[in-house]
Amino acid sequence: MEVYNGKSVFGGIAIGKLYIYNKKNLQVKRERVEDAKKEVERFRAAKNAAIKQLGELYKKATASVGAANAAIFEIHQMMLRDNDYIESVENMIRSQEINAEYAVAMTGDNFANMFAAMDDDYMRGRVADVKDISERIILILAGQESDSMETDEPVIIVAEDLAPSETVQMDKSKVLSFVTVHGSTNSHTAILARTMGIPALIGTPLPLEASMNGKLAVVDGDTGQIYVEPDEETLAGLQEKYEALQTKKQLLQTLKGKETVTQDGRKVMLYANIGNYKDLALVLENDAEGIGLFRSEFLYLESDHYPTEEEQLKVYRAVAETMAGKRVIIRTLDIGADKQVDYFEMPGEENPAMGCRAIRICLTRPEIFKTQLRALFRASAFGKIAIMYPMITSLEEIRRIKQIVAEVREELTADGIPFGEPEQGIMIETPAAVLISDQLAKEVDFFSIGTNDLTQYTLAIDRQNDQLDEFYDAHHQAVLRMIAMTVENAHKENIWCGICGELGADPELSKWFLSIGMDELSMSPGNILFIRKIIRETNVAEEGEAIRKHFL
Repeated sequence: MEVYNGKSVFGGIAIGKLYIYNKKNLQVKRERVEDAKKEVERFRAAKNAAIKQLGELYKKATASVGAANAAIFEIHQMMLRDNDYIESVENMIRSQEINAEYAVAMTGDNFANMFAAMDDDYMRGRVADVKDISERIILILAGQESDSMETDEPVIIVAEDLAPSETVQMDKSKVLSFVTVHGSTNSHTAILARTMGIPALIGTPLPLEASMNGKLAVVDGDTGQIYVEPDEETLAGLQEKYEALQTKKQLLQTLKGKETVTQDGRKVMLYANIGNYKDLALVLENDAEGIGLFRSEFLYLESDHYPTEEEQLKVYRAVAETMAGKRVIIRTLDIGADKQVDYFEMPGEENPAMGCRAIRICLTRPEIFKTQLRALFRASAFGKIAIMYPMITSLEEIRRIKQIVAEVREELTADGIPFGEPEQGIMIETPAAVLISDQLAKEVDFFSIGTNDLTQYTLAIDRQNDQLDEFYDAHHQAVLRMIAMTVENAHKENIWCGICGELGADPELSKWFLSIGMDELSMSPGNILFIRKIIRETNVAEEGEAIRKHFL
């Protein structure tokens, strides 16, 4: 048995034979041409044919993985229309009187090396893209077809690297997983793999020898390992894990793609809470209809410096693209209380849960806040992003936020940087916010109730103190009445209201939430299918009144 460690792109277990995917040997020779003008025309014809091919790939990808993820092929078309790229190829043909194949290969290598040398991870991820478009043109010039899989059974694809066009064209019924020696977690290929739901590893030092073809292997996307010819004990353990996942998937398949709607036709938005970009795999696996809480503070907690605008943009954009048009609600920085970061140099506090945290930090350190807002507004051009501000207690805070947002819009416009117009919402997690929610609702696009802190502040109980567990009652009448009041005030101003705290996944309250008109429930991805089942089995028109009376 051989075990190779890679980096996981998407979780899950795949058991099957290896298929070594080797690209066609594109050995391009430098040849002198007699008619450089004719060779330039030959290049242009191949370039136009490549653009047409990419248009067909875009249509296919849109149907299978959504328009946002298919956008890579539009980017490839733009790259093929790029004047710098075109002029480099044509000037090389004219000045050196060489064949188009060699000029394209050299230009591709030069541009790839240029991207690889850049500091930005996103730009380094474009190395595979420029190689992809160059190889496409060379194949057309050589009169060859693009690479394709030739297998009669589902296999684990192993390759040096996989271009986005290759992953999309794969017959998913024949692919159990893919494992690559190189690759980037920020590449479009990785985004497509997550969307397609294929267990995958990158950066795996697995030999690409012909002798590897057909060997039994197991890919564990959760641990980032691939086992080649596993021994009986290892195979049995992984088989058991695989079967457990399959059982879970059977439930998923019965509900996947179905609306979260009650028997009497009330639609509910069922979203996922995530604390990191890596959790997106679980969001997709559990068929969440969007992301109701993306905790942006992980960017700060996992860094030793204030994350730059570009560092944040890379993450927010990737999330938006991966979710392919579904709403992604990103909570602004919520540092403080139980989440401390050394480089923020926060002074010690007697009671940090009620101290300088969340929006209070953002409003007292506007330069940090502006950096995050600029990244969020820019990322909203790539998907349906909504911004949510935590720990709001007053109208004055919202007015100050709006002033800073206006400045960010003006700055981005002045800089000529494209941006979208994300929805603007707030978290209702303090009694103060609940009591003035009728006024707050006039100022924002949506509410999201943070039941964890709302319960803590309403009951005056530190939720981190396990000695107070017997006094902590998440179903307390005061908490439930505050939730009902918030929903009522939101609807009076025609905005929607959701829950992103732990109560959102409480099965005992699911029907009650429906009875008071809750529009959205956001929870850990693993709870989504179970709550969807409850919602689909509920008739609010018949049960609503009795449920409301039972809890209130």
